[in-house]
Amino acid sequence: MPAKVGYLAIDTVDPNSLAPFWCGLLGVHVDATIGEGEFLILSPTEDGLVVGFQRVPETKTGKNRVHLDLVVDDLDTATAEVEQLGGRWLEPGTTRELEGFRWRCMADPEGNEFDLDVLPTDS
Repeated sequence: MPAKVGYLAIDTVDPNSLAPFWCGLLGVHVDATIGEGEFLILSPTEDGLVVGFQRVPETKTGKNRVHLDLVVDDLDTATAEVEQLGGRWLEPGTTRELEGFRWRCMADPEGNEFDLDVLPTDS
């Protein structure tokens, strides 16, 4: 039986402090708190992705092995929004490009990596 993705879980030392960044970036809100704040679930994004936060005792070390690619219309505007929300551009000044795809490597306030992507336009 094939499985389907239920949630994208992000480990964090403090779910309550990280949630506002992702809520602002994804245009969603905190939908549920499970336990005594060990887990927070955000409302689904426009395309149905549900992001959750899981409290862990350790801070992030090393590179993520899985990351989100967030599709945006304008990299400069989206980069500025990430920075305004408390995230950062991991390689300032570097926009990667391959076969019409353009992206920037970003991180949330706890250092969890994600990309901002602009998809190729059909010409």
